[in-house]
Amino acid sequence: MGPLVNLLAERDDSNSPAVKPISPLRELGAYEALWLEKGATFKTIAERFAADPTALPSDFISPALADQCARQVLAKLKGNGVDQFGVRINHAGDYPKRLRDAKHPIEVLYYQGAWELSETRGVAVVGTREPTDEGKERARRISRALVEKHFTVVSGLANGIDTVAHTTAIELGGRTIAVIGTPLGQYYPPENKELQKKIAREFLLISQVPVLRYSKQAVPQNRLFFPERNVTMSALTDATIIVEAGETSGTLTQARAALHQGRKLFILNSLFERRDLTWPATFESRGAIRVRELDDIWKALG
Repeated sequence: MGPLVNLLAERDDSNSPAVKPISPLRELGAYEALWLEKGATFKTIAERFAADPTALPSDFISPALADQCARQVLAKLKGNGVDQFGVRINHAGDYPKRLRDAKHPIEVLYYQGAWELSETRGVAVVGTREPTDEGKERARRISRALVEKHFTVVSGLANGIDTVAHTTAIELGGRTIAVIGTPLGQYYPPENKELQKKIAREFLLISQVPVLRYSKQAVPQNRLFFPERNVTMSALTDATIIVEAGETSGTLTQARAALHQGRKLFILNSLFERRDLTWPATFESRGAIRVRELDDIWKALG
């Protein structure tokens, strides 16, 4: 599906008037325009839609401005080599209902690849960008087991554990989804550029990052998109498995999100055995599952 194809807006109430056609291109332009407003954050935008749960982005933005922003987005993406992509919009098409479990759910996301992978059972495998050799081996073993159990391996395309998770799934003929913290056509880390292209071409690559806002602000502000990427990754999956992570790791953002969203959160036993870590016990007390053997995962997932 491309952004130029009209969709029909969904209505929960069967007594409502006939559904209305919407333009994905105008909606993505309107959503981008919302992000250009002063002080816009995931929280402020989510609050705006929470106050009007049936609203579409175009309900808040003039058609002229929405169309102008849409043209700018298309030009930016094309300039970054993105000729084919799709969008998913809340209230229309195949927007995943499970994303509404996020604390500040997104209204629009971009993707490249096979969208139908989002409908398979997925488990996120995440962890530090600088894992130990043992951590890498554990990530490989878990990803291999997930492929054998026909789960889709989901991760964030970062260095370290994320990369091991994606590449193991691909090498074994499994499925993988990458949820990135940059717009489509941007590559971070740069050494994963070819991996990102392969996932976009053969699997599924998802970005929730607004293209225009990202292009107009500096690196420190754009880093804030990465924690929100973890929140969306958790909402998209059945569970999150943390392989290796330090006391202040950004991975813990996903741990908090998983529990908030009612997803399973698995923490490997090796992390409980580290004396320098307090977070595994803290999250276990809040409902996380300690994984001593792989069967602990399968029993919980059912």
